[in-house]
Amino acid sequence: MKITKLTTYRIPPRWMLLKIETDEGVTGWGEPVIEGKARTVEAAVHEYAPYLVGQDPSRINDLWQMMYRAGFYRGGAILMSAIAGIDQALWDIKGKVLGVPVYQLLGGLVRDKMKTYSWVGGDRPADVIEGMRRLREAGFDTFKMNGTEELGIIDSARKVDQAVQRVAEIRSAFGDAVEFGLDFHGRVAAPMAKVLLRELEPFRPLFVEEPVLAEQYEVYRALADHTAIPLAAGERMYSRFEFKHVFQQGGLSIVQPDLSHAGGITECLKIAAMAEAYDIALAPHCPLGPVALASCLQVDFVSHNAVLQEQSMGIHYNQGGEVLDYVKNKEDFKLTNGYIQPLPKPGLGVEIDEERVIEASRNAPDWRNPVWRHEDGSIAEW
Repeated sequence: MKITKLTTYRIPPRWMLLKIETDEGVTGWGEPVIEGKARTVEAAVHEYAPYLVGQDPSRINDLWQMMYRAGFYRGGAILMSAIAGIDQALWDIKGKVLGVPVYQLLGGLVRDKMKTYSWVGGDRPADVIEGMRRLREAGFDTFKMNGTEELGIIDSARKVDQAVQRVAEIRSAFGDAVEFGLDFHGRVAAPMAKVLLRELEPFRPLFVEEPVLAEQYEVYRALADHTAIPLAAGERMYSRFEFKHVFQQGGLSIVQPDLSHAGGITECLKIAAMAEAYDIALAPHCPLGPVALASCLQVDFVSHNAVLQEQSMGIHYNQGGEVLDYVKNKEDFKLTNGYIQPLPKPGLGVEIDEERVIEASRNAPDWRNPVWRHEDGSIAEW
């Protein structure tokens, strides 16, 4: 079997799918994308095409190493996202050829179902209580929300009080019937992170995500020593070589690699195993589409340290397209009390509605995140 063609489709709301075709008619799907940089990743995918066409798709490890090492310059958000989507599609092909789900090729299940959580509140967290009530009716008891809006390196007591009051209202409304993580989203610098973690600790959030930006990873250990709240990060780290330094330094309780950003299934399995060696839990980042979610689940179901799976059904970014809009086997993605079962079909377990994808790709918007500024006019972290 040989790879014959790579085709990309940018689709609403902010995703891109990749189809890899072979000379024996077996196709695989991947999801290589960086939110807001889909065209850049698309160019990178097609730059890899000459290295892949004519090659045996079953040699996933060799093809991964060729893409990573043969170009001399390596790593980073764009190249690793391109490799990620290609890697996902190759695993999809291998599973389909052998007639089994990818998790069977990776050693088989370590759990019978996987816990997921749902987003509430939007970019600027609002209507959180109502959102949780609605989602609880659908069976969810675990959530994630943005912890703050814009926050300066040093900011006011008023902004701290606003963030803390929002969390206090959740505990007042639901007690311990819900669990929730708080995403600082890199909006919080180290001085304010220390203040917020101290003030939030009595409300026992499940975790605080990206307490500071990934480039400030050396602060994770100091913050962890300051708080009992588990700290999570990883969506803006792209290879085991970046995670290596973080694990060695310490401070994280939960690691969150993104299967569409951090080298795909091949690389994220290694990151998960490294994390397990440091007694760090795995909770893959996934505010993306159906192939990304299916890929995450393949890793979740073979990783003993996987504890939570993000999923973007109904997330606030989904304007013009929902996760299951592009999926034929919607029933396999059913969530029951917040849990999802292993996807039963061969490969990644997602049957893509190609006609729907092609139609949606004809007028796909170029999604961009908003540009935020502080009151003084300087750029704020979104």
